[in-house]
Amino acid sequence: MTNITVFKKGETFTRIICSGHTGYGVTGEDIVCSALSSIVQTGALGMLMVACAGVQVIRDDKKAYLEIVVPQDLSPETAHDVQVIFATMMCGISDLYSEYSDFIELEVNDVY
Repeated sequence: MTNITVFKKGETFTRIICSGHTGYGVTGEDIVCSALSSIVQTGALGMLMVACAGVQVIRDDKKAYLEIVVPQDLSPETAHDVQVIFATMMCGISDLYSEYSDFIELEVNDVY
């Protein structure tokens, strides 16, 4: 099971934590885990390289762990770009979750 926890402050995404393998298939051949990893890693790359946001990415492949933390001191333009990328990433995650909820746990928390 892959656990995904998303943190929001109001309507603003602030952080995502993904951990664990989905268990849909054999390690190295698990298409659900691969799809989920691709979505989240592409989101992180977009925030880093397209939006140039300087998000913090913490990754541990051995533990199947990926975390993205959005800085709070972004310019309004960069913050907008990051939120668009994050929302797009969430569309992909939500779509996978709707089809494979036996293998993905998705939790969204409001943080104040």
